Amino acid sequence: MPDNDPDFFLARSLKYLQENIRRSGPAAGASYTLIGAIILLGGIGYAVDLVLGQAHWFLLGGLLLGLIVGFYELAKTVFRR
Repeated sequence: MPDNDPDFFLARSLKYLQENIRRSGPAAGASYTLIGAIILLGGIGYAVDLVLGQAHWFLLGGLLLGLIVGFYELAKTVFRR
């Protein structure tokens, strides 16, 4: 009986693990895009504030723009179907 064979069980478990990892790829990429957009655009806003000697308005604008861009990319991934 193949159901009682430990090698069969391990092979089947690894197959399901590989399938779950493959299907989670787009969601992981979208989450990295969200975090990256917030950090990158917030960092650019912070640098502009330092150069211009402003209060942190460009930082707030960069963070807000990063949220908008990141959630847009996340929504494209989630609602693709």
